[in-house]
Amino acid sequence: MCGIAGAVSTTRESNITDALVHHMCQQIVYRGPDDEGLYVADGAGLGMRRLSIIDLSGGHQPVFNEDRNAWIVFNGEIYNFPELRPQLESRGHRFYTHTDTEVIVHLYEEMGADCVKKLRGMFALAIYDKTKRKLTLARDRLGKKPLHYALHNGNLYFASEIKSILAVAPELAEVNSQALLEYLYFGYVPDPITAFTGIHKLPPGHLLEFENGKIAIRQYWDLPPYDTYFPKSEEECLEELERRLFEATRIRLISDVPLGAFLSGGIDSSTVVAMMARASSGPVKTFSIGFKHDDFNEAHYARIVAQKFSTDHHEMILEPDVVQTVEHLTSSLEEPFGDSSMLPTYYVSQMARQHVTVALSGDGGDEMFAGYTRYGIHAGQRIFEHIPGWVRRVFRNQIFPRMPRTMRGRAFAYNVSLPWQERYIDQLSFVPGFERNLPLLSDGFRDVLRRSDDPGNALRRYFTHSPAHDPLSQLLYVDAKTYMVGDILTKVDRMSMLNSLEVRVPILDHELVEWAASLSAAWKLRGRQQKYILLKLAERVGVPREALYRKKQGFALPLDHWMHHELKDMLTILLEPRTLDRGYFAAAGVRKLMDDHLVRHRGNTARIWRLLMFELWHRNFLEKFIKPAGLFSLPVVADSRRRSPDSAALASAPVGG
Repeated sequence: MCGIAGAVSTTRESNITDALVHHMCQQIVYRGPDDEGLYVADGAGLGMRRLSIIDLSGGHQPVFNEDRNAWIVFNGEIYNFPELRPQLESRGHRFYTHTDTEVIVHLYEEMGADCVKKLRGMFALAIYDKTKRKLTLARDRLGKKPLHYALHNGNLYFASEIKSILAVAPELAEVNSQALLEYLYFGYVPDPITAFTGIHKLPPGHLLEFENGKIAIRQYWDLPPYDTYFPKSEEECLEELERRLFEATRIRLISDVPLGAFLSGGIDSSTVVAMMARASSGPVKTFSIGFKHDDFNEAHYARIVAQKFSTDHHEMILEPDVVQTVEHLTSSLEEPFGDSSMLPTYYVSQMARQHVTVALSGDGGDEMFAGYTRYGIHAGQRIFEHIPGWVRRVFRNQIFPRMPRTMRGRAFAYNVSLPWQERYIDQLSFVPGFERNLPLLSDGFRDVLRRSDDPGNALRRYFTHSPAHDPLSQLLYVDAKTYMVGDILTKVDRMSMLNSLEVRVPILDHELVEWAASLSAAWKLRGRQQKYILLKLAERVGVPREALYRKKQGFALPLDHWMHHELKDMLTILLEPRTLDRGYFAAAGVRKLMDDHLVRHRGNTARIWRLLMFELWHRNFLEKFIKPAGLFSLPVVADSRRRSPDSAALASAPVGG
């Protein structure tokens, strides 16, 4: 596990030096505090920061092949490298390390860029082929590890984090209005764009090849068709799921350093811990956190699971300095990020790192097995599809605008009048619903956004191309491609890496994911029971019923309490001239939102949190690269190159029924 960075020029005579690559690596030291390695020659530079996990003494990167014409820097873990290595040795390849990294460079000799199809694990990698003067970048199938790139002045820059690119090309700090709008909609910026117009994310399951000054990107993997496997019995389904999840967990226990697991006491993490206990020769180290507010304290359930599986359990009841943590995190995050569960993820990673270097988590269960409450809600609302489309359009266009804004059920009525896919997008989107009731965006920002694209298209394109027919499977596919990658996995990667902790995710083993996708939807959502078959597996492997049959909390936290107490003073920055003069928001809309929260207690916590993270990103990260001159005016640019150009960014209602 490490962080990678580097650059390749179109010419051998270039400005790519050891100092430049070293400077890129210095921005991400926390990703790899143990070692730094560089390769710089002939207009190419590869760099890495290493967190030593496997082959502690001999795993120095960059790694090269026998004749040193192929070099690699690699972030991640390849779990099937013990099987791949003897196959390569039988074909005459000679190894000089015991790392998984060296397996990749020899596979590249055999297969070229398609070598990634053989890899089972999580990865972001860069291979430089000296003979062809070609750079290959690749990101794992599901997006567990990040990878960014930018083509600028003849150089192709790449890095695990955006800050490494901005450190050597600060002129790329040109803010992308499309990304800002998508953040305001979803709370994260979906790939392949970033908050900066010239910097891009390589999407999961994609390869990038840079040769002769040109970039070629292609997809090498996607989720397979959904609903193609119909088990004959529950026993058959359980046996297959148990076998696959146990194998996915077992191979993730390969490590030359201490290893443990996050344990919330929920279905996913508890089942992973059960599998770890079965595969381990000694007690599993488990880590959980809680808060003094009883409504947000899951430590009791984690303790029950830990006792059941005799783990070496570590528990911390937190009284965190929330203000200090928020300031720290927003100075590190390169894009605005609105998922408040990053706080407990950061805290549990911080605690775990005091004992282990690697931790397994239960992430992915919700997207693979239909664990979110919204799936059941959406299924129940399908009854509204029986209302003729023309009736629903008349309601949205003629009746809804005349309804009092304070009328109970007004927002619900609008939402259920939409076609089912649009209803789901509307449920996930913050801006449209708020704008229908109280304009929040400024007229100036609206003018910029009219040249942008409807953020909902980021989801619609996955609905269009989803390899599924039934609505639930389509929702699972869309969330796996957007929310899981842009929010959940981004959160886990950033918060764990800030603590130099590697996190492995057995439920997102790609072979298990392919099987889960093929499994018919009835085994995922049955009536109102979410994650039906995963719940049955948890029972089967001994997870206590007391932990399983309770209200789902996930990584819950007392955010509303904090925002009325510890964070109350911080919230006032949203009303400062420095914030309002940026030109994004209408002052009246922000003041109304704050009054509703602080005076009327109308439950706008999530909305205000999203705006707070937006402003703190500007103050704590962006202003490192763009300095204010008088009133702070950002170079905000509309960039809709990856969306359809003729859709309205702030359309109040879709055209469909």
